Order: sequence, then structure tokens, then C-alpha cells
Amino acid sequence: MDIKKVISEMTLEEKAGLLSGQDFWHTKAVERLGVPAVMVSDGPHGLRKQAEEGDHLGVNDSIKAVCYPPACAAACSFDRAMIRKVGESIGESCQHEGLAVDPGPAVNIKRSPLCGRNFEYQSEDPYLAGEMAAAEVQGIQSRNVGTSVKHFAANDQEHRRNTCDSVVDERTLREIYLKAFEIIVKKAQPWTIMCSYNKLNGEQVSEDRWLLTDVLRNEWGFKGLVVSDWGAVRDRVKGVHAGLDLEMPSSGGFNDAQIVNAVMDGRLPESEVDTAVERVLTLVDRYERDKKPETPWDMEAEHRHSAEAEEDCAVLLRNENMELERKPGLPQPFRKILPLDRKKKIVFVGEFAEHPRFQGGGSSHINCFRVESALDAAREDGLDITYARGYDAAKTETDETLLNEALQAALDADVAVVFAGLPESAESEGYDRSTMGMPENQNTIISTVASVCANTVVVLHHGAPVEMPWADDKNVRGIIDMYLGGQAVGRAEIDLLYGRVSPSGRLAESVPFRLGDNPSCLYFGGEGDRTEYREGVFVGYRYYTKKQMPVRYPFGFGLSYAKFAFSDLRIDSDHMKAGGELTVSVDVTNRGGMEARQVVQLYVGKAESRVIRPVRELKGFDKVSLKPFEKTTVTFRLDDSAFAYWNTEIHDWYVESGEYTIAIGESCEDMALETTVTVTNDRQLPKTWDDNTTIGDILDDPEAKQVAEPLIRKFTQNSVFGGGSEEGQSEAASAAITDEMMKQMMGDMALRQLISFGSGMFTPHDMHSLIDALNEMQGKRA
Repeated sequence: MDIKKVISEMTLEEKAGLLSGQDFWHTKAVERLGVPAVMVSDGPHGLRKQAEEGDHLGVNDSIKAVCYPPACAAACSFDRAMIRKVGESIGESCQHEGLAVDPGPAVNIKRSPLCGRNFEYQSEDPYLAGEMAAAEVQGIQSRNVGTSVKHFAANDQEHRRNTCDSVVDERTLREIYLKAFEIIVKKAQPWTIMCSYNKLNGEQVSEDRWLLTDVLRNEWGFKGLVVSDWGAVRDRVKGVHAGLDLEMPSSGGFNDAQIVNAVMDGRLPESEVDTAVERVLTLVDRYERDKKPETPWDMEAEHRHSAEAEEDCAVLLRNENMELERKPGLPQPFRKILPLDRKKKIVFVGEFAEHPRFQGGGSSHINCFRVESALDAAREDGLDITYARGYDAAKTETDETLLNEALQAALDADVAVVFAGLPESAESEGYDRSTMGMPENQNTIISTVASVCANTVVVLHHGAPVEMPWADDKNVRGIIDMYLGGQAVGRAEIDLLYGRVSPSGRLAESVPFRLGDNPSCLYFGGEGDRTEYREGVFVGYRYYTKKQMPVRYPFGFGLSYAKFAFSDLRIDSDHMKAGGELTVSVDVTNRGGMEARQVVQLYVGKAESRVIRPVRELKGFDKVSLKPFEKTTVTFRLDDSAFAYWNTEIHDWYVESGEYTIAIGESCEDMALETTVTVTNDRQLPKTWDDNTTIGDILDDPEAKQVAEPLIRKFTQNSVFGGGSEEGQSEAASAAITDEMMKQMMGDMALRQLISFGSGMFTPHDMHSLIDALNEMQGKRA
């Protein structure tokens, strides 16, 4: 398609029409110019193509498809290669079904465990979210199918999501809530970005030119088109000017007419309409030139792939020794409860063993062609399993009949495995949770079973953290967290429980003991239509580590059936200049047990800083598979982004000079190895010296200290701060005025105050002369 030629031949009405959908899932065609309509579809973890009447909340049925582990589980894999492969499979299914764009992945930050859509989001950490989502984008788009990374930006709650104003300070916005999108744009260039429903700092996102053009395009270099979330448009004319190219779904022609009228009366330049039209046509042409409807779609193969993906995601949270019978004259035997012993009598308890919870509700809900439960997989493997339903997942109150059946089954078993978590009604698009608690009947079944079976294992199904009041029960010896594991979750559960593979997932978010520990708990949801992000950059583990607050399980935590060791952490230089690159290497050894995979996490921190910073932040990760006693070297390359913070004085990223800690961790709290690097930056921050400049500020700057030293010496020798003698002071006076107190008070004193305390030896003329000299020095630096 000759896009420029097509635009030149289009009427204004055709141009305006192309900037909104034909219906719920199709763009408009311009048949007389050979421009076809293309179809988009929901489903970041599978294909949700609706065969009948369209909607964006999963109300109407979609075609049969394959559900992969949603983002809440996938991010726990810390495995870029795995999620890229999943993306490739999704891209192939889209090609088979004639879909040009698969809306996803979603990378909003998990600010609170209560967000109803957390199951669709990656992490509380923007680096992990960005890296994992970029890999998925690369996978899908490698099959010539576009993605729509969402929801841009700061759309981190479902409550009043269409009208709320997310109030976020500049540094927090850049470091936490925009960072994942920035990583994806720069690494993967998604075909589209989906703008969110909400306002951001008072501006409707769909009308925010600073966000959609200045930042997204001019700063980050985004080349694709911006599409609205379904129904997110408020003022279509402002949206076109801001950089919102495509409105979805159709407005019935109303907003098309608004665009035409705005051009006709001079409120909107036609050139801006042409730019948006060009972006839409570029997407259509890109897909049409290489569409492959003959692409095969082997759902059974994808089902097996989904199981393998979930095996890579599941997180082993607890694995204690079993209680075993001791035979006379022999030492007490010991064995970890997992993997399970096939010779033992096992009971599965809980409805989720038979009917697993494996995906969330709303626009991402997949109509699965097949669902494999743990009981299905166990029977297929010929395992002799007793089953007791235990609870009704549709209710919260305890069913005494089901409870007693489970109790009796657990009494007769060597090991009881309880499948529990959150029902589908607890978390969905459209509303937030009100509690971190699991349904009471499920907590009851776990504690009751554990009271009669000394070897109890809990298998969790949920999309966001839950409180675990039973986690410290000595009889709950194993906990494995599946999150929402996709349609083949049951196969993955059996393979993990019985040790065909080792769990290798790591938590992509912190699990606090209780909701009140979460840093956003006082403000999440907001007041009316205003939601203030008062916790700033201290989201998730950034808060818990800074405050030294214990959590149930920290970010990055996860156990394995194998034992791993890190050794020989090394960097290629002890010094690095800003703008350079640092190479970090570490050896990883599988000390035995079985072949398994290990996540290597690299954290960077700076203890001494001019700004309040987190203790450490994830800046690198990799996942390696090792046979027993095998060793490998993992290498990271760190650039400025690993050391920088967003500086609000220069409105840019800035690398402070000084010493940084490079650490390899088992989690955000457990550092196995550490080293330091000194980073230097010749770039000086702008500074204006004035009468409110303190003596401490001057003394902290070597050049400024040299300029001011004569006057400061003159002041200290003739003022109450330096000219007096300790001789003749009473004991009370000496106790009241210590050397440390004098030093601190002097350091915090502003230049204007020297006039009052200088005994006439520091005049206003002296002060202004010094300020002029300091600003002259500053000008030479710039």
C-alpha cells in the first residue's frame, strides 16, 4: 500500500472515520481505496476472539482457545525465553484466526494486593514487568501480529477506573509507573500502546499530549499507534491533538463528525489528522502484507506447552521435613515432604483439585478447549489418589458434611494435599478486592486437615497475595503457589508435586503478613475521583526493605528441590564513569539433588545519597538450568539505567557520583554475595546559591568551600560559634552546649543568619559578595 498516496486521495470524512472502530473488534475499511478492515482481539495470555456479538468484558462467548498462565504467574518465572515462546504461540494462533493485534501484555504496577486486575499484571517491580512484557511482545510480533501494551498509565485500581485521577509525583511516575512502558518501547517497539481510562495528575490520559506525544514518542522513540482502551475517549478532538490515533470501539459516527467539524472551523489542523491516519494505515498494511491464515494451530501441543510454562512459574514457598515413623534402634529418618513419595497414601482435598481456578475474569477470560485438573493428571499417571471436595468454592461458609468427609480422608492418609485459594468471584476486571483474606471455609479446611494430618501440603490458586494464617502451622510442611496457572495447571501440579520437575518460580511481588502492612493501604482507592500515590517510590519491596518490615514472603523468594550456591562475584572494574558500562559475573553451582533451574537476581543500591532512595533495586536477572553438580557463569551488563534516579530539578535521569553496592540475591532480602563499584559523573546538577544556602551546603562542595573559606573563618573566629573559650564556663553551660551541637547548628545555619550571629564581622555586603562569587563559580561549571 502506498500510504501517502492513499491519504492524499481520502476525503476528510474518510480520514476521520478511519480513526475509530467499525464495531467492537474491527477497524474501518475504505473500500474504494483498497484499505481493508482488520480485526483485533483480547487475551494477553491466550486468544479471546468473539464469534458472536462483541464486548470487552467477556460477557459473550469467544471461540475455543488455549489459556496460558496469566501474567501473575508468568512473571514469577523470571524467564524471558519462556514468555517469548508463549508469545510466539499466541502470535501463531492470531495468524490462524486472522487477527492483526492481540491487546496485551498489561504492565500496570501491583501497587496494592487489592487491585482486582492484578492477575493480569506482571509485578510490583517495573524492571521485571518491563523485561518480561518486552519478551512477550517480541514473541507475538515475531509472527507479524501486533501487540497493545496496556494500560498507559497509572491505571492501578479498578474502583472508579473510568473517572479517577491518579495523582503521582514526577519522580515516582518516572521510576515506577512509566518505567515498564519505557523498557518495552525501547526494547520491543510494540505496534500499539493502549491508553487508560483514568486521569493522570488532572489530565485525561486520552487527551494528555505530554504523555502520549512528548514522552512516548519524542522522548522514548515510539513508532506505532496509540489506541484507546474501549470507551476511554472523552474529548475526541483533544485526543487527536494529544496523539491518540485510534478510538475503540465505534462511537456510531459521533466522534468522527466532531473531528471533521474541528478541522473545518480551524480548531484542529488537518495535518494532525493525517498523522493519525498514517499510523492506522501503517498498522493495517504491516499486517496485510504478511498475514498467514494458513498458519497451523495445534491446540493439544499448546496445551502441553501451557503445562511446561506453568512448571516454570510455580513458586515453592515451604518444604519442611515430613513426620515419619521411627523404628526401634534406628535413627529418626528425615525426608522433605516434597516431592511426594508415590508409595505413600495421598489424599487430595479441595474443589480446586477437581475444578481448578486458573484464570481471571473480564476481558482476558479465555474459552478453553480443554482444562486439565490435578485429579485428571493424577489419573492419567496411574496414581492412587483419594479425593475429598472439602468446600464449596461458590460459598464462604463451611459445609460441615464436606468438612467431615475431608477430615476422615485426611485421618487415613500419610499426606494430605489441600488445593485452595481465591474463587473467581473474588478478583476480576471491574472491581477491587476488599480484603487479602481467603474465604473462611478454605482457611478452615486447611487448618482442620492439618490438625489431623501431620504431613499437610497446601497448593494455592489465586491472582494476587493472600493472607496465610495457617502458614506457620508445623503440620503444614509444604506450600506451593501456582498463582493462576492456565488451563493445564493440573498437569503442572502433578509434575511438580511428584518431582518430575523442580519448582523454579520466584515471587514477582511481596506477600505481606496482612493488608495493613502494604504501603498503599491507607490511600488505595482514593477519595471520590482522586487517588493519591502518597507512598511515592516505596512500592512493594522498596518499602518493606527500607522500613525493615518483615513480610510473609519477600519479592524474589522461591525454593527448589535442588541446592544452589553462588560464588566468585566479580566486576570488570572498580570504577565506572556515567555513560559507561559495567560487566558483572557470578558463578552458579547446582550442589545436587536433581536437575533444576535457578534464578539469578542482581540488585543495585546506594547507601549515601542526596535523595531518599530504596535500599536496593532489581537491575538484572537470568534463569539457568543446571544438572547436579554442574556450574555455569552468568554475566550481566549494567549501564546508566542501573544506577540512575529521576531528578526533578533537571527533569531527567541522573547518576550520582559515589559508591554503589552490587549484590546477587536469593530474594530482595537475602543477599548471597556483594561487591562495590565507584561511579563518577562529570555532569553537575544546576544550583543557585542565595541567602538561604547553609554553611553545610558550602562545606560539602569542595570548590564552594574554597571560595567561602576566608569569610567563614572570619565568622567562626569572632562569633559565639567559634570565638569563645571553654575557660570560665560553668559545668551546666558545658553540658548544655556540646561540640556536636555547635557543629550541627553551624552546618544548618543559612548565610543570612551569619549577619545576626557574627558580632558585626559578617555584613550584608559580605554575604552578597560571597553569593555572587559562588554563583560565578557555578556558572563556570556549567
